[in-house]
Amino acid sequence: MTERAVRRWLPASAALALALVATACGGGGGGGTVEVTLQEFAIAANPSSISAGEVTFETTNEGPNDPHELVVIRTDLAPDQLPTNPDGTVNEDGEGIEVLDEIEEFPVGETRSLTLDLEAGSYVLICNIYDEDEPEAHYQEGMRTAFTVE
Repeated sequence: MTERAVRRWLPASAALALALVATACGGGGGGGTVEVTLQEFAIAANPSSISAGEVTFETTNEGPNDPHELVVIRTDLAPDQLPTNPDGTVNEDGEGIEVLDEIEEFPVGETRSLTLDLEAGSYVLICNIYDEDEPEAHYQEGMRTAFTVE
């Protein structure tokens, strides 16, 4: 390689190396958006795992009849093994779980969002509403899903 070619190549390779280091050190951001669908009686999260960082849960209540909520819980427990109260709702102060935040109950057809800074680990997304008229706990009816942050 001639001296002239080396002089042209070095700045370009240095810029590329700097870009790679910035990306590896977090310059790429991490996190992202998760589309969450709530309905009787299921929760779907797309994607079901995401990289650590700022995560926004865009949550739509597809009903068709009931209001729902989204509770984000950090835990190593399986989604169907969370500590419960006698009425079947999750004991949000129970052992082995950490409730991070929630979108309060909202009506069918609406979309709400929640943004959290999440660390790598295992999480469970639930609806923890108890309907006294039915009577039913949405969690016990199947409104729970595992979620992973890498």
